Amino acid sequence: MADRNKYVTITTAGTGDFRDRGSKFLAFSYPVSSAIEVKERLQVLKKEHPKANHHCYAYRIGTDGTQYRANDDGEPSGSAGKPILGQIDSLGLTNILVVVVRYFGGSLLGVPGLINAYKTATALSLENVPTAEKWIEEAYVITFDYPAIGEVLYLLKHAEATIFRQDLQLFCTITAGIPQVHIDPYVQRLSEIRGVTVKPGAIAI
Repeated sequence: MADRNKYVTITTAGTGDFRDRGSKFLAFSYPVSSAIEVKERLQVLKKEHPKANHHCYAYRIGTDGTQYRANDDGEPSGSAGKPILGQIDSLGLTNILVVVVRYFGGSLLGVPGLINAYKTATALSLENVPTAEKWIEEAYVITFDYPAIGEVLYLLKHAEATIFRQDLQLFCTITAGIPQVHIDPYVQRLSEIRGVTVKPGAIAI
């Protein structure tokens, strides 16, 4: 049974190559954590493949199921983006982008042929890519005087928190993602350290 406190994502980029009646479908899968990252990845691929006919893609970000998109980029409606997203969802993945670049080969494939091509290319790009389970986190900003650094870092380590940013001077600030399952006990213990302030952060996890 899946752990509701965790999500699954890919840990490295992957590629896939599918061909049908002269058309090439080159799939690229990436771990991403924001829509800005998605835009950046798309821009790079469009520069690398300027002569491609289509750059179709789908992504899913976050753990509440609401941040996703499927884009057909000029292909018949539902023939590209949805099959790509379908493969992402069939593996239960999030924080992931898959782009399939198509070079038209001269023969029309029809909607069923396109669905199969985009689905297969996506599956190939994800076939051998390692995945990992990660904690669902919430961001907190922790501020404190430098003498408390040892206690703060000790608790964050034991909470299995992700440190996003840190500014360690006489007065220190750390922005960390604390796993939801550990929030109550560890936020309380951090707050009990003399001079430490813990507030919810605004960074996207």
